[in-house]
Amino acid sequence: MSTQDDYKIKDTKPQLGERWPHGGVRGGGGWISSERTASTYDLVEQMYYLYVRVVKARDLPPNPVNGNCDPYVEVKLGNYKGKTQRFEKKTNPEWNQVFAFSKEKIHSSVLEVFVRDREMVGRDDYLGKVVFDMNEVPTRVPPDSPLAPQWYRLEDRRGESKLRGEVMLAVWMGTQADEAFPDSWHSDAASVHGEAVRSKVYVSPKLWYLRVNVIEAQDIESEDKSQLPQVFVKAQVGNQILKTRLCPNRTTNPFWNEDLVFVAAEPFEEQLVLTVENKVAPTKDELVGRISLPLHIFERLDHRPVHSRWFNLERFGFGVLEGDRRTERKFSTRIHLRACLEGGYHVLDESTMYISDQRPTARQLWKQPIGILESSVSPKWNEQYTWEVYDPCTVITLGVFDNCHLGSSEKPDSRIGKVRSVSTLETDRIYTHSYPLLVLQPSGLKKTGELQLAFRFTCLSLAHMVYLYSRPLLPKMHYLHPFTVGQLDSLRYQAMNIVASRLGRAEPPLRKEVVEYMLDVDSHMWSMRRSKANFFRIVSLFSGFVSMSKWISSLPMEKSHHHHFSAYSVLHTNMLPELILPTAFLYMFLIGLWNFRFGRDIRPTWTRNSLGPRRFTLTN
Repeated sequence: MSTQDDYKIKDTKPQLGERWPHGGVRGGGGWISSERTASTYDLVEQMYYLYVRVVKARDLPPNPVNGNCDPYVEVKLGNYKGKTQRFEKKTNPEWNQVFAFSKEKIHSSVLEVFVRDREMVGRDDYLGKVVFDMNEVPTRVPPDSPLAPQWYRLEDRRGESKLRGEVMLAVWMGTQADEAFPDSWHSDAASVHGEAVRSKVYVSPKLWYLRVNVIEAQDIESEDKSQLPQVFVKAQVGNQILKTRLCPNRTTNPFWNEDLVFVAAEPFEEQLVLTVENKVAPTKDELVGRISLPLHIFERLDHRPVHSRWFNLERFGFGVLEGDRRTERKFSTRIHLRACLEGGYHVLDESTMYISDQRPTARQLWKQPIGILESSVSPKWNEQYTWEVYDPCTVITLGVFDNCHLGSSEKPDSRIGKVRSVSTLETDRIYTHSYPLLVLQPSGLKKTGELQLAFRFTCLSLAHMVYLYSRPLLPKMHYLHPFTVGQLDSLRYQAMNIVASRLGRAEPPLRKEVVEYMLDVDSHMWSMRRSKANFFRIVSLFSGFVSMSKWISSLPMEKSHHHHFSAYSVLHTNMLPELILPTAFLYMFLIGLWNFRFGRDIRPTWTRNSLGPRRFTLTN
């Protein structure tokens, strides 16, 4: 039976390498001056690996039977083996592949690198080997320069004579901070099938809002020449389909002036497909014309106006007797559009409560980062990650899943739990805590484990941080030309689908259920638990207002106007944080004005001293 303490965050005291990179000190002009800080793994315990980089081979002997050579390299360290890919009919192959063997599992004093020729029938031919003594392997830790690979002559099985052919190798002992770590084959994966056992960094695609303003069309023809058409426009980008309203009048020159907004991702693979359709009957639409436009032709802007353009429609749907003429361009029918890729917005793909990056899409509108947030996962993984921070209230989300990629399983990745932490942290201080992993199941809330994390927030620019407190949450385009609530919900749903689709095509793929869980795809659904939590938040908020009003009403009349003004100022700045600094300066000005107008009246008064000459004193 779990106690209440099992659901609380616990403070931990792990032994971490709390050292600044390059041996420098905080603010000492070292690594902080760089534009982007690389991960140094100083928040975790260092884990050592033996790295073997197999670059290429040359002058390998061909098979005397068929005259070909299908080489590959096998790296062996004790009971662990790793193999490169096999090339067909190449005597000078290039692999450039890295193998990593955990030092804790090394039980051999020698490293053997075999070069073999793959045979379709029978045993693979032995071309030669290179042997390294583990005691002579050098140690390399970043920021040391990478170890240069060298050519090694192949030896026979006993190592007594040299054979034909050479292989280029680099062998060194390093940590998980090595640049080769993320892309290396790990010895821990020797008994596991699948590529999902290695750590990978997945970058979300760059998202844009595509705004299409359908203005009008000209010279629309109907199949029934005796009746004027009543048309609408259908626009499609990928799986997103939107329609304009039906033109209220039957005319050959319809007018709409209606905005359709889509979500698009770079690189732009989809096209904007526009079709003009005629409402022939309540349940029947007639295709009048069609056009496909690539997305890269549209302008990218912030708030400046965009020029409209006319596009000619392709003729469609006028009977089978016309044959190939239906694909001919009909220059008399055209559509008037104003389309652009909105670079001044931030495309919302997660809830604004947990949004971690509010930058607009256009890179030229980005502000300088205010700091970096580093986090590590321990003690199982001992991996460290670094993010640039653009908001002092950034929320970091960590999800834990049961990986079902291994063994080619078709089951979805099951949720183990999620942890959220806010970066409103004291700068340069390391926070180490153990967070409970909680999952809501039909039987209730269940604890599935704990996740030990270490965080550190480093401020790169105090001036930028202070400046951000005076700015709104989202880019100004969200306030100059805001979307409706319905549009935001629809666009966010489309953005999540695009992100899940693109990350699902990565190698190894990140499954859709993982992306949806991290982006809270079901946050719009009604939940009794969430409703109760929000209700208690509202009650606690208004209880503070009620207590403040009771306190103000209990004050004496001659003092209440001062406190009324103070209470209003506090409430005003809490609701509008971007006005904190202007309100503070206004408050200081009003205090000075109040003291000047209603302060102590100091004026000179003349008095006569009977024992001496006239003098004056200052009286109130």
